Amino acid sequence: MKLAERMNRIGTETAFEVLVRARALEAQGRDIIHLEIGEPDFDTPRHIVEAGKQALDQGWTHYGPTQGLPELREAIASYICRTRGIRVGAEQVCVVPGGKPIIFFPLMALLEPGDEVIYPNPGFPIYESMINFLGAKPVPIPLVEDRGFSFDLNVLADSLSPKTKMLILNSPHNPTGGVIPAADVRAIADLVGDRDLIILSDEIYTRIYFDEEPLSISTLPGMLEKTIILDGFSKTYAMTGWRMGYGVMPAWLVDPVNKLMVNSNSCTASFTQRAGIAALNGPQDDVKKMVEEFRHRRDAFCAALNTLPGFRCAIPGGAFYAFPNVEGTGRKSKELADALLQKAGVACLSGTAFGAYGDGYLRFSIANSMEKLMDAVERIRKFLAK
Repeated sequence: MKLAERMNRIGTETAFEVLVRARALEAQGRDIIHLEIGEPDFDTPRHIVEAGKQALDQGWTHYGPTQGLPELREAIASYICRTRGIRVGAEQVCVVPGGKPIIFFPLMALLEPGDEVIYPNPGFPIYESMINFLGAKPVPIPLVEDRGFSFDLNVLADSLSPKTKMLILNSPHNPTGGVIPAADVRAIADLVGDRDLIILSDEIYTRIYFDEEPLSISTLPGMLEKTIILDGFSKTYAMTGWRMGYGVMPAWLVDPVNKLMVNSNSCTASFTQRAGIAALNGPQDDVKKMVEEFRHRRDAFCAALNTLPGFRCAIPGGAFYAFPNVEGTGRKSKELADALLQKAGVACLSGTAFGAYGDGYLRFSIANSMEKLMDAVERIRKFLAK
């Protein structure tokens, strides 16, 4: 029995592969500093946990509506309205188990073989994986370091064609931590405003920023009706294991997404949705504390990386990653990442895990203690000295 041909076109997420290798070394007695996985190292805020426990006690353990509990969808719509300054209703919200289905389902519903999708490179690897899986044509746009890892707008303009069906944006950005400047977002809206395409705006890190607040393209004139907002609870509320995300989309796309949801997952777990209501409507103090701690780590870790020979690290504007240029070491980024794991006990990712234009970079997650981050820098320094 042979696998379907399309399985040759689906990719994976290298972070989990590196985690497996790092765990295997730990099982051999090695001390590994984990800077590979992109999840907050904070516990889910207590009031959210209590809401989840209470929901279990109250019997929220059965099937719920495919689109999501009405109360949660109302809370999400209200949250989007006050954080983006736009008007959306609960009927435009689809709740799903994690953020990835809001990549998977809309692309599956919209793309035909040969359609073109523009996306950032380096970028979250599932974008390119799903484009290829569906037989569409990936059109990567290199992110430019001296533009804060934003698009070169001239390259973007030249890449648009009559076959362009979708444009994917991600700000703050994984893996670079870049935030697309507001002026660039407006320029992108001007470029695509009169085109028959849809925008997937991945805003999963939108609350984790340190300087300029990210501007959602959905807030600009004429953009809301052609934008899918991807957001969720994993990053903002340290709820990665709760598996809950959502999309806010044009009304005509909701039913196709619901059909794909009912064919794959039926619904998102009911008790986690009750916890999600508490997350959005409850106190936000823990979010602010987490972001301030990430800022403190960013400043110290990036400064320390910039003291390493051959490293040049731009200061990220958001998310919780550092993305240093390591070309000055004279090593390929994949070779260097593998060596740092094996020889220095520092688990990180090669920039090539996020696309061809990530070559020459490494990605470090700063979701670890300050002590571990500084220890990692010294381990790298000793490795380079050898």
